[in-house]
Amino acid sequence: MKYTTLPNTALKISKVCLGTMTFGNQNSEAESHSQLDYAIERGVNFLDTAEMYPIGGNEHIFGSTERHIGSWLAKIGADQREKLVLATKIAGPNRGMEYIRKPLDFSKKSIHEAVDLSLKNLQTDYIDLYQMHWPERIMNMFGQRGLTKIDENWQENFVDVLTIYDGLIKEGKIKHIGLSNEVPWAVMKFIHESEKHNLPRIATIQNPYSLLNRLFEVGLSEVCMRENVGLLAYSPLGFGFLTGKYLNGYPENSRLKLFPNFIRYNNENCFKATRLYQELAQENGLTLAQMAIAFVHQQQFVTSTIIGATTLEQLKVNMDSFEVQLSADIVSKINVIQEIIPNPAP
Repeated sequence: MKYTTLPNTALKISKVCLGTMTFGNQNSEAESHSQLDYAIERGVNFLDTAEMYPIGGNEHIFGSTERHIGSWLAKIGADQREKLVLATKIAGPNRGMEYIRKPLDFSKKSIHEAVDLSLKNLQTDYIDLYQMHWPERIMNMFGQRGLTKIDENWQENFVDVLTIYDGLIKEGKIKHIGLSNEVPWAVMKFIHESEKHNLPRIATIQNPYSLLNRLFEVGLSEVCMRENVGLLAYSPLGFGFLTGKYLNGYPENSRLKLFPNFIRYNNENCFKATRLYQELAQENGLTLAQMAIAFVHQQQFVTSTIIGATTLEQLKVNMDSFEVQLSADIVSKINVIQEIIPNPAP
């Protein structure tokens, strides 16, 4: 296992981060514990979750992902907890998830409630990295490449939010902060206000990055490299699309079969690009999943790559892919496909 330092911190993290959004819906508590045990055996010390998980959740299973992790942390004991870097997130505005809290904002009341509930569910005294799951302002998130209209109902509150986190850090409830699903403007605003007012500085941004979605390279990559903000790349396999399993239909119990509302990958160009990537991988003696994960993993601006699975076998295959190093020739051919069909899954 390779390790790096979480930017702007002293925390040593594995280059592989275990994503847990299947825990509590697609995975039982026992299965979740087995995945956690296996990941730790392989050297992973970085875990990512969120208060809104599991994926495809509802008010009846809300928070079960954190609770499954919490029961595992209680089982392994405080000494082992100290060796882990645990990340979770507060949910921002999202239609259909009002059962989490009303309103879904980043007010002091909401942030404190979210942190306290996560601490309770996770059965821990502190959260190493606390992230804002998506912007508090309503904006285009999935399936669209840009923003054409701003949220006029939202009032800029970067200093207020950072001040709230400053208090929580001083209380010892959280240690560092990060963003998720953000854009260059807000990243720079958070950095500017933290420097101007001597407030906590964001360490990371968790955004999608894969062969089907390289929009991070447009604006955000330079911002993050120059400002030392680490990308926690999620969906390196494009919701499983980059395993190739959807090229001949949607298998039973697959994510896109179970959650048809996730439309990011349901378009003709995703199929076209995936076929081209699969052909390239096979020509070079690789599986599509190996090539997809290796491409993300070896990018300079990627601090850690988040992988998730519903079975131990899938998790093993995904983790083994980190041992693959793509040649300059393969990367060049990947870029040719990207030029032909750029970012089909924004």
